Amino acid sequence: MSYTENLWLFFILLFGIIAVPGMDMLFVLANALTGGRDRGLAATGGIMLGGAVHTLNGAVGVGLLMHFVPVLFKPLLIAGAAYMAYIGISLMRSSITVGHDGPTGSRSAWKAFRQGLVTCLINPKAYLFIIAVYPQFLKPAYGPIWAQATIMGLLTVVTQAAIYGGLAITAGRSRELLVDNPRATILAGRAAGLLLFAVSVFTAWEGLRAA
Repeated sequence: MSYTENLWLFFILLFGIIAVPGMDMLFVLANALTGGRDRGLAATGGIMLGGAVHTLNGAVGVGLLMHFVPVLFKPLLIAGAAYMAYIGISLMRSSITVGHDGPTGSRSAWKAFRQGLVTCLINPKAYLFIIAVYPQFLKPAYGPIWAQATIMGLLTVVTQAAIYGGLAITAGRSRELLVDNPRATILAGRAAGLLLFAVSVFTAWEGLRAA
């Protein structure tokens, strides 16, 4: 297989794993619905930075280390699922209302960015992707590992921006419809929190069952 074919195959797998609804996608959706487009895009930015870090981890061999020392995965999975469950519970307990001067300020956006970064870094799905995929595509035969990793990292960030950013903009626009309906806003935020909590529990259960 040529390098171009190798890269296309990586992109197909990458697109599939990002497009499938999971913790990162639900986190962006929750922030966009409850905080508007800017906060949704801030969450997307944090997740994009997390994606770049994951690429670096794969390049330096973290994926291989976790593959040969699987005992490290279970604590990581539990920590990631617990953090996402915490965010989900926080949203379910909140009574967020949306106003024209509501929670779209820089402080909320900065918090969404930080949480998006942490969410991506401890997302078990991302580590599963690294373990299963990166060792197969980073090959010395295709040139310097750092160069391959750079291209894979750029593909990851651009794909995240397209999918999660598009979701944030779409959901952020629908937020305007919620400004005059506080009850609908509260329900939207709590529903997103419930989804985050449910996905975190399911992810932990699947991972522990397979361990």
